[in-house]
Parts: sequence; structure tokens; C-alpha cells
Amino acid sequence: MAAGPVTTAAPRRTSLDDIRAKSRPVDDRERLTTHSRTVHHAVTQIEERLAHAGILATEPAFWPRVRRAALLHDAGKIAEGFQRQVEPGGTPWGERHEVLSLAYVDLLAGAAGWTAEDRLMVATLVATHHRALHASSSGYGGKPALSQQYNEKTKWEEAFGTTPGAAPDEAVVQVPRLLHRELLAWFSGFLGLDPPSTVPGAPPLAQRSHDLLDLLLDTWRHPAKPHQGLLAVLAQGALTLADHSGSAHESLQTHMPLLPDYLERLPYEPYPHQRRSAATGGHLVLVAPTGSGKTEAGLAWAAAQLRTMPGRPRVVWTLPYRASLNATRRRLADDLVPAPGDRRADIGLLHGTVAQTLLTEALADDCAAGTPHSEPTAAQARKARAEAGAMRLFTQRLRVATPHQLLSGAIAGPAYSSVLLEQANALFVLDELHAYDPDTFGRLCAAMRLWERLGSRFAVLSATLSDVMTRIIQESVEQPVTLHQAPQGTSPVRHRLVLDDEPLDTPASVDRLRGWLHDGHSVLAITNRVTAAQELFQQVAGDAHDAGNGDPHAALLLHSRFKNRDRAAIERALLLRHPERRPDEDGRRGGLVVATQTVEVSLQLDFDRGAVENAPIEAIAQRAGRVNRRGHHPEGPVEFRVHRTEGHKPYDEGAVAASWSALKALGASGTDTLSEQDINLLLTLAYDTVWGREWADRAREARDAFTAEFLTFTDPFHDRGEFAKALSEKFDSVEVLHRDDVDEYRALANRRTGDLLLATGFLIPLRYRQLRSYNASYDQHLRVHLIDGEYDNVLGLRPPEQQETIL
Repeated sequence: MAAGPVTTAAPRRTSLDDIRAKSRPVDDRERLTTHSRTVHHAVTQIEERLAHAGILATEPAFWPRVRRAALLHDAGKIAEGFQRQVEPGGTPWGERHEVLSLAYVDLLAGAAGWTAEDRLMVATLVATHHRALHASSSGYGGKPALSQQYNEKTKWEEAFGTTPGAAPDEAVVQVPRLLHRELLAWFSGFLGLDPPSTVPGAPPLAQRSHDLLDLLLDTWRHPAKPHQGLLAVLAQGALTLADHSGSAHESLQTHMPLLPDYLERLPYEPYPHQRRSAATGGHLVLVAPTGSGKTEAGLAWAAAQLRTMPGRPRVVWTLPYRASLNATRRRLADDLVPAPGDRRADIGLLHGTVAQTLLTEALADDCAAGTPHSEPTAAQARKARAEAGAMRLFTQRLRVATPHQLLSGAIAGPAYSSVLLEQANALFVLDELHAYDPDTFGRLCAAMRLWERLGSRFAVLSATLSDVMTRIIQESVEQPVTLHQAPQGTSPVRHRLVLDDEPLDTPASVDRLRGWLHDGHSVLAITNRVTAAQELFQQVAGDAHDAGNGDPHAALLLHSRFKNRDRAAIERALLLRHPERRPDEDGRRGGLVVATQTVEVSLQLDFDRGAVENAPIEAIAQRAGRVNRRGHHPEGPVEFRVHRTEGHKPYDEGAVAASWSALKALGASGTDTLSEQDINLLLTLAYDTVWGREWADRAREARDAFTAEFLTFTDPFHDRGEFAKALSEKFDSVEVLHRDDVDEYRALANRRTGDLLLATGFLIPLRYRQLRSYNASYDQHLRVHLIDGEYDNVLGLRPPEQQETIL
């Protein structure tokens, strides 16, 4: 029997003004045409920032394609199923709007006469701005790829044509004819085209979507050439960044806090190495003593480069430790030039779990399944905050970041391709590059090679960069790398070096610390392990308080295992209590700081005495840089004592042994100081060993492996979710939440009135391999590991039952 005529529900929308792109704001949800226009405009801002730097100059069609994709990326939201979903109390549609958008790409490509390559790339960008095309080969990944949701079992006409209802009169036409014509006319007018004419027998929208998605799946199923793959990922990053901007209604900043005449603005006569840095074009390696103005030299270099680069370049300052990252951000905000109307320079900050979470959640879209609500859901509110937060990761032109976040751009995909794009036409200042292990050092050298391809430049700043490291940097890139070393005598002799065969925690060593404190000296003690720092602090803090006459900050402990908010408070107290000594300051300061390597770099601290555990030679030199920092102590060179250690953790055993051997050799030569020349000799002695040669081999292997595994984009639109997991594990770092803080964290992270950035104040950094020691379990909803352990804001986190752990 022939089927009777299909009846459908009356249309609920009668004009394009009724078509919405967002579920927010509830009282006036954003129109599709408004959002499309906003995202299209955002591409112009991104193009003005990046211009045609590096590889972008090889593809003249790059920006026109991104602009077309930005205009059409959400065209599929015209579907009635999507419109019902974004209504208050709406039900999930279950289909992907970007797949229906492909039909409009197909229609307009034909009307405008786009080339086959233009049509392919615009369609690719539209299809992949939320999901990957193909699943990963390993099967590990995030949300289902489009090839998993749409396949031979898909009923295309039901999905995007007429969707059957529970009763014959409840069938839904997804795109009513009049609305379709009105939207097509609006797009055509925006592009300056005549609307495509209706041809009898032409494929319906569902068929056009099907055919074009099949073409994309087939095209990108096969490996692309590396050059083509990289361009494709960058274009994807441009579209997703524009979508972030349009959704957050936040523009990219144009003000650069670092002005071209930065060097002339310094309140003192610049050092020779600062002037040479400012006169250097291209890549730079600068080796200069602690306290000799390396930061200013790096800023002077960057300021000079800005004049010779296209567009609006960004400056990205990278540091290894969070304490130094936060301190550098505050310092730059205070020292550089704010935008008109602002009180301080706006400096971005990118590190840790917050960045990963914001990027991931900002990509969630209104097609996701959920439960109907009459009010905006917690997930919708979280997404709104995430979109705004994600834009804060990109909007500033100067930011500080960890290498992990920069290297995460290699993951690409909808979540991370914008991170990679932002590394084009940029200036990278890699501060204290010596502090990384050989694997991380090698990966950063691989990134330097990629940055060259993206039209970017880098400067490496360090007080203790070995010749081996310099050679590996130079051989990793194509362009010349200029090496500048501060002239001998730039910094005065500041230390009397004492080598102590007794460990730092022996009674005699502890008594010496107590004696220094009671004599009124400010004392810095650095251990290699967190537990050792906690135990030493408990032994000596009382003496510091006794000598401190009621000073609440007479004794401070700093290590990595504090909650972020507690650590920030300790850092502020530390910097206020122990600033650099002024030339005319002749008194003893008193006070105790016990710390781990968290104080080694970029913290402008100054102490009268130092006692540290033996560590790799670069760490020894950096620890010394916090004692009599600029040589202004009235006694002249002050005592800096290095104690032999019974173990080597958390460092490589060979590195610790090579350091002690070099220090002993220096002492045997009759030298009892630790001058610039002495540090250079120590580096040479340490790296001219079996360990040093193995270090260099390992760094080169890591560089080449990272390039092969992460920086070849031959499968640009496959799910690379396993790369995110692998990269985090390679960095061996994770942020965790104490179970006692779950309720407060959830309130900040999940409710409409919360703030994820504030919620991260409860997180504590750990290493992956330490999770078991803290009985960790992963909370799928909060997306964070939960741990046990003892915690207080003075000592920080200690493992359950006092298990031994390392930094």
C-alpha cells in the first residue's frame, strides 16, 4: 500500500531574525547572522596580528579561506532541531550542526566559482571546528569523531531533511524552504554574490552534506604532505580562535606594553650585554650573571625585533617554575607600559590545568546531549565562562607561560590548533633554559625549529648555559643564532665557597643555621626534596621566630607542594621580606627561608648566608644567585656552603656526581670563591664527563623524537587526543585536588556564579609517578585527580603516613 502524504508540525520560526546561534543570553539569545558576522570580523583581527609570517606567506589563499569558513561555520544551526535545543528548556538535537553547514559551503562554492581546493579547505575548516574527522589509530581520544557518528548507517534525510515524529503530524522539517532561501540570500549578499538559483532535481541539503562529508573523510584519510598538513592545522586554529573571540565577545588586544624604545627608558646606563642584545637581529643566546639585568636584556632584544616583523607580533616569556612565572608576570605588569586608561600593563598568564580545561570546555557546543532545563544549566554557564577564559589565554600581546603549554600546540585538533597558531609571528624569550632535563630541553629545541617555520624568533637567557647546550640550540635551527656573553667583571665576586662533606640535616649543619640566625643574618637553605625541606624547616623555624622579634614572616617555607593560592601568598611574603639589598643598606636583615628548587630562577631575592644541598652544577650556580645577589653586602663576599648529599633524587645521579666532582676540583685548585669564571669552569668540568656526553645524546634524541611524533602534521584532522595524554606524561606533571577541598572547588568550578580561575587556587602540583603515594583517583566530572594526605598552609602537602616522596 502506498504511504499517505506526510504532514508536519507548523513552523515555529518565520524569519531569519528568529534563528539563534547561542542559548545565551536567555532574554535575547544571539542571532545566527550576528554571530556569523562577528566571527568573520574576528578573522580580520587575527590576520592583522599574524599577517603573512613564515609558512603563511606560501599560501595566498590562507586568509580568504578562513574568512569564508568563519562566515559559514555555523550555518547548520538553522536546523529546527538545533533551534529547539537552544530554547529555554530545550531538548538535545543529537546531530552535528557543522555537518549541515557543509551543504551551504557546497551551494555557495558553486555560486561563487571557488576552486576545488578552496571548496575542500573551507569545508574542512567548517567540519572540524568542534570535532576531528577521523578517530585516532589507537582508539584513544575524546569526543567521537565525525566519521564515527556519520557512516553507512546514517539516515541522512531523517537527520537533516524531514525528521519523523512520534505521530505523523509531528514530523519536523529541519530547514523550512523560506528560511533556507532567506539564509542563502543573506550569505550571498555578505559575499557580494547573486543567490544561487533553485534548479529542479538539485540535491537536497541532506545529500549535499552527505556528499561533501564523504569527500572530506576520503581526502583526509590519507597522509598529507607535512607542509600542507601544517597549513591546514594553522587554518583550523585561526577559525577556532575567531570562534572563541566571537563567542566571548572579546577582541584581541592591539596595545603592546613593550615599547620600541624600551632600552632608552631604563633608569640606569645599560650594560654592554644589554646593548648588544638590543642590536641583535634574529635568534639570540645570552649568557650573563644572575643580577646583571638578563630580563632587561631579553626585553630590549624583543623590543628591537618588534620593529622588523610584520603584523602585530606577540612576546611570550617562558619560565620553568610557577613561582618564577607568577613573579615575572607581576614584574612585567609593574614595569611595562599600560594601555591608555589602564593602571598596570595587562600581561597574560598561561600554565597548568586551567588552560587545558578552558580550551577543552570552550569547544563544547550546543549540539551536545544534555537534560532539559528551564534555566541555563551549569554546563552552559561553565561553557560561557570557559569561552571568556579561553580568550584570556590569547588576547594579550605579552604573556608568560610554561613550555608545556607552548608544546601542547603540537597536539593540534580543535582544542589546541589555536595554541599552535598563536606561535606564529611571535617572539619567544626562553628564560633559564638550563633548568630543564635533557628531554624537555630537546623538545624545546624541536619547537625552535618549528617556530622558524612559523616566522617567529627566540632568545635564550641564562646565567649557566653550557657550551653543549649552545651547540645543540644552534644545530637545531636553520637561521643563525647570535651568542652574547656578558664581559668578565660584569658582576662582582659575591661568594666565599665552602664545600661541606656533612649533609645539610646533620646536627652540626643545623646548629650552624641556628647560629647564623641568632647573629642576625638572613639565611637561605635549599634542599632537593620536599620532605627534606619540610623537616629542616620544622627544626629551624622556631629559632628564626625567636630571633625575629615578632616578625610573622621570620620563617618561610616554599616548595612545589602547596595549593596554588597558598603558594602565591608565600611568594608575595617572600619577595617583600627578602628583596634585593640596596647599595647603601648595611644592616643584617635576619629571617629564614627553606626552599626547594622553586626559588632558583627569576625571583629577585637576596640573603646574607646560603646553605644548599649539592645538585646539578646549574642549580648550584642559581642557588648562589639568591645570596648577596648584586654584591652589595657590606662584608663583601659572603659564605655560600654546598653540602654533600647521600642520595641524588630528584636529579639524575650522574649530574649530581659530576657537580660534586667539579666543585671538588675547583676547591683543589685553591679557589675559594664562586665568580663568573669559576662557574664557567664548573660547567666545562661537569659536562666533560661520561654523564655530560650522555646528556647531550639524550637531548638530541628527545628533539628528534618529538619532531617525528608530535611535529609532523601528516594526519591533521585525525583525533590526536592520545597526544595530549602522552605529552602530559612526558612532562610528568599534573595538578591535583585534596579531597577536603572538593566541595569548595565544585562550587567555584561548576556553578553559574563560580570562577574556574579561582577554583584552581585549590590545586596542588604533583608528578604523575607520585599519584599512587597519595591514593589518587580521577574524578570524571571535575576532571581532576583527587588525593589524600596531610595539608596545612605552613608546611604544605605531606603524603599519608609520611611516605617518602621527592620533588
